[in-house]
This record gives sequence, structure tokens and C-alpha cells, in this order.
Amino acid sequence: MIYTVTFNPSLDYILDLTEFERNQVNRTTGEKILPGGKGINVSIVLQNLGIDNRAICFTSGFTGEALKALLMQRDMNADFIDIANGLTRINVKMRCGDETEVNGQGPEIKSEDIAELYEKLGYLDQDDYLVLAGSLPDCMSKTTYMDIMQMLQYNNNKIIVDATGELLTNVLPYHPFLIKPNRTELGNLFGVEVTTMDQAEVYAKQLQERGARNVLVSMSYQGAVLVTEDGRVIRAAAPKGQVKNSVGAGDSMLAGFLAGYIERDDYEYALKLGICAGSASAFSEELATKEEIDTLFQTQMA
Repeated sequence: MIYTVTFNPSLDYILDLTEFERNQVNRTTGEKILPGGKGINVSIVLQNLGIDNRAICFTSGFTGEALKALLMQRDMNADFIDIANGLTRINVKMRCGDETEVNGQGPEIKSEDIAELYEKLGYLDQDDYLVLAGSLPDCMSKTTYMDIMQMLQYNNNKIIVDATGELLTNVLPYHPFLIKPNRTELGNLFGVEVTTMDQAEVYAKQLQERGARNVLVSMSYQGAVLVTEDGRVIRAAAPKGQVKNSVGAGDSMLAGFLAGYIERDDYEYALKLGICAGSASAFSEELATKEEIDTLFQTQMA
């Protein structure tokens, strides 16, 4: 079983506009509300690919109830930790030529809420995967992901971390099975700009030397680079297509990679399926379906 944890989920309120003018009344040409948060996105795409998983997420207030309803409509296997005060955040994404995002802060997660999470994670066994993905509310420590890995270090779970900055670097001594920075996040860790596959390989290997078992670097339209724990470097180009929506593409890549790895225990196949999943979501208005992912794989990657 794959478990995902989303500390700061959201309702993603997506607005389409033909133009946007400051200090004026602007009207949309289309709008929709989708469940959001990196771990939730991973779980949705895993479910689309037929992979059993459970999404654990923190929710609060009437927006939290709306998020629960959206996930139940999708028949998600979800496990909610209800926070007494605050509201699940709303992230506004305006698409008017370019894409502009305004993300909410989220509720305050307290020690008793974390204790409830720890209780749930205590039931994981050594065959389970755990995905720790996304940002944390400002009230939480940058050691939170590390603390979880420390608690589970003797369980031999495969733990995947998709995070930025200290949240990511703090977990490296606990040897996560996989980390997945994109090229911008990778560059920020080292104070450089990563623009080529060769650069990505160099810095991915440095993260591996610091403890990560496998490092997957998403390179946007270029594809991805995977540095594996058995010493290989695998590169794959991205499929061709028209980008409609970048939200969730990286999460979809991670879901596709995990699905491929579980299916065949083959890093090269997992990377290709991951890239197809990420691209299929980017080419769609919502997160990719199995049919969309399979079509890209069969036509451009097989």
C-alpha cells in the first residue's frame, strides 16, 4: 500500500479570464474548484492508474468539509485528521495568458494533531510506501518530515520526499528511497541555475552522496534525470504536446514513477511512465487519466 500525507491541502479555485486589469471588475470566462495539495495529487493519479493507496490529509472548517466531499466524489481512499480551528486553505489560480497563483496559509496544526498522524503511521509495515509531499503551514517545524522518518527508521518503509529547502535536506541522513526535486528546486539547494541534464546529474549525485537512495529530477519540457542507488544514470525526454495546465504535473510524474516501479521493479520503465504521467497532466485540464497516460506511453515512449 502507498500512503500519502498532505499537511496543507487546498481547494484549488481555477479562474480563466480573457484579460485582467488591476483596480477594475474582472469577469471570468470559466471556473472550477478541484482538490489540491501535492500528496492528494499523487493519490489521485495513483488511483487513476489502478494503484491502491490511502491519502492522509489534515482538514479544517467548512472548506475542509468541501475538500472531503470532492475526494469522496472521486471514491478516494482518504483518511482525514480534523483540526479544531482554522480553515483548509483556498488556492486561487488565475489563467489569463500567463498563470498567476495566490496560495492561502492553511490552519494551525498542533501537537495533538501530529500525534494522531503518528498513530496512523504506526500501522505501516515494511512493504508499505510513504509519500511526504508539499509545503507545511508556517506554524510547523522544518524538521517535521525528518521527525517522521526518524520515527519510522526501523520499519524499513520506502519513504519518498517531494519538498523544498530544509524540509528536503533535513531528511537526507535518513536515506529516503526517493526524492524528487525539479530543476528550479535543485538549483536553489546549491545556489545555481540548473538548465541542462548534465547539470542535473551532477547535483543529483551530490544529494545522493548526502543520503538519498534515488534522485529523480524533473526538467520540465526536457524530460527527467534519474540517479539510481545501483549507480545508474537514466535520462528520458518528455513527450511532445500542448501544455494546458502545469498544476500537478510534477506530482503526476511521481505517481507514475511509483506505479511503474511497483508494477515492474524496473527504474527505466518507471521513469518513462512517470514522464508520461507528468506530461499527460500538463496536456490536460485536470490530472491525467490512465487512458491519457497509456496513450502517450504507447505513441511516444514505448
